[in-house]
Formats: sequence, structure tokens, C-alpha cells
Amino acid sequence: MLVSPSPSIAVIGGGAAGFFAAIAAAESSNSAVSLYEAGPEPLAKVRISGGGRCNVTHHCFDPAQLVQHYPRGGRALRGAFSRFQPKDTVAWFTQRGVRLKTEPDGRMFPVTDASETIVDCLTQAARSVGVQLKTRSPLKSAERITDGFKLRFRTGEVTCDRLLLATGSSPIGHRVAQSLGHTVTAPVPSLFTLNIADPLLHQLSGVAIETVDLKLKLEGAKPLSQTGPLLITHWGLSGPAVLKLSAWGARALHQQRYRGQVQIGWLPAMTQDQVRQQLLAIKGDWAKRAIAPHNPFPLPKRLWQYLTQRAGLDPTLTWANLSKKALHQLVLELSQGQYDIGGKGIFKEEFVTCGGVQLKEVNFQTMESRLCPGLYFAGEILDIDGVTGGFNFQSAWTTGWLAGRAMGEVSD
Repeated sequence: MLVSPSPSIAVIGGGAAGFFAAIAAAESSNSAVSLYEAGPEPLAKVRISGGGRCNVTHHCFDPAQLVQHYPRGGRALRGAFSRFQPKDTVAWFTQRGVRLKTEPDGRMFPVTDASETIVDCLTQAARSVGVQLKTRSPLKSAERITDGFKLRFRTGEVTCDRLLLATGSSPIGHRVAQSLGHTVTAPVPSLFTLNIADPLLHQLSGVAIETVDLKLKLEGAKPLSQTGPLLITHWGLSGPAVLKLSAWGARALHQQRYRGQVQIGWLPAMTQDQVRQQLLAIKGDWAKRAIAPHNPFPLPKRLWQYLTQRAGLDPTLTWANLSKKALHQLVLELSQGQYDIGGKGIFKEEFVTCGGVQLKEVNFQTMESRLCPGLYFAGEILDIDGVTGGFNFQSAWTTGWLAGRAMGEVSD
């Protein structure tokens, strides 16, 4: 089998982390850099992210606050973010002619609202510094040799001095990492919606609530909480608060086969006692009115009617005839309603996992393996994942940049 000339630096995986690393390596050295992508086109996840707009990063420029958005990997990223953080990402793209804008929730997008802007920028930047992109080149195996690595592809073999694995959650990346001595925590889904087996709730599909309190309750696990926007869907619950809750509870939910309970506080600005007092006041003021048609809270009308139904109230019941027991049940539904989780949904076409190469086995100053000299990691192949909002891309940019710079400096 023909062995090609050594590319010196080989990057496996043509996603955000791989491209960023390849560019950084080529910029910081005179070594040849080759970027191998298994599919026909690179940057597939960048193209579809943010509904085709590409949520590049998040407007959080304090590393100490930034790491709080990572259910796994925050501690390891703390030092990494002190060297390359969202502010540096913004500057990197700005220097290459791509301006980013910040939305009210802190997410940052290209001003064009088109992911192709980011794809084109990365592609042109890689080309300009001489990165050799090789598509339709899935890696089969990697072997440590005396002066580097021997890589086997479907089309042949190459050798390299430095090897970066940026294969995301792809099984091949994990297999290669294990073959080179690393421990891999089995990946499981993160960032997903919750299925709730309640046909009446499903009828509220499309109803959005600006802020709710959520609490995830799983057998044998510590309860997890999140506050934020909620969207009711035709299968259950979605929205930022649910996605964040799923990220923090990803491992526990997987272990429980996505069965458990979620508690919803529909009026997070009010204590349970304040809800009760307001209902008692309304009971006196609106005595002759029917309860279901008259909503005393800043909740969508359809949601209020659904909650009265869940509390067991007859649609024609008046406030004057609301018993203490029924009032108590209504208070509970408003402040801590219990919903059974019957499975998980998905989050659009984006797929994020928790799990991967164990972080203690990687030097986060350089992203080099502590077990196999010359081997580097970047992106989602590592046991790092963030909540929705641009945080997963930021960890890809950061780890890719650090790995690329380190490989370039060592190779020269």
C-alpha cells in the first residue's frame, strides 16, 4: 500500500473545532497541515446550527461566569477560557470580515443571519494559510509509531508528527482515542425536549410562557432546577428552560430511561402563600363569576383553563363555591404542578452529547494527551458539553485554537 509523504500535522474532523485548530496550527508554524473530513462536505453542523443562522458564541466575557453554562467540563475550561474566550472569538471573526451581533438573550450571530457566512469565512481562512482539506476521508485507525502516527484511511495510509482528533461524538474518534490509551465515558444525549403523556397538555401546543420554575425529580438523584422560558408542544415541553434542564440532567435521565417527574411553577415571581392569598382575594372580589373564564394571573387564557381542569374544577364553578380543598389543589397546580416524563424528544437537527474522552487525561493548556505524546483533542470528542446558547461552539473554538497553536509551536 502506498504511503504518502508526511503531512506533519493531521487534523481528523472537519467541524468547527477541527477547522479552527487546523487554521491556528498553520498560522503558528511552517508545517504542512492536512484536515480530513469523513463526509462529502465539511462544517455540516455549522451549516444547520441556530436554524441556519449559526449561533457562533455567547456574549459572556467573564470566564468565571462562562464556565457555569457547562454541565460537564466547566472546571477544565476555566483556564482555557482565560486564554481564548468569546471576546477573542468575536475579534477573530471581525478580523476576517465577519461582524457578529448580540441578541437580547446573549446569543451571538453573524449580522447576515446566515451560517454560510461562517462556513465561507472558515473555509477561506483555512485555504489562505495552506491547510489541505481532504473530504470523503473517514479515518479507519491510528497507530503510534516511533516518530509520530500512522493513519489508515480507506484510500491508503499517511504518517504525521502530530495528530488532533476533533471527531465530535463519532464512534471512530472514541475508538481511536481508546486504542491510544484513553478512557472514554460512553456518550449519551444532551439538549433534548421532554415527552409528557398528557393529551390535554398537547392541545396547548404553541403556547409559550416567558418564565417558569422547573424542577427535575428522578429516583435516586438530587433534584435539578432551572428557570426560564417554556414552550408547550404537541408531545410535551420544550424551550430554553427545558433544554437547560435536560443538559444538566442528561446522565441521570439516561440512567432512568427518561422516566421521572418534572415540577412546574407557573408563577415563579410569587411564593405559594402569595398565590393562595391572591386566589382568596379574587374569591371575594369575583364571587359570582365562573373560575375557568376569568384568569387572575399573567398566564395565557388557554393555560389557565387547562390548569383549572387539572385541579379538578368544573368549568361552570364560581369563585364563591370554590372549596378550601379545591383552592389548595389549584394553588398546587399553579406553584408546583407534577408532570410525568414519558421519554425524550430531540432539539431540532442539532445533536449534542455528554460523554467522551475523560478530561483528566488531557492537558488543557495545550489540549495534548497526558498519555500519548503528540496526540491532541478538541471539541465534542471530549467529555464537555454546554447548554444551548452558543456555548458548545465556544468550547470548540477555544479547544481548537489552543490545540492548533500548541501543535504548531511544537512542530517548528
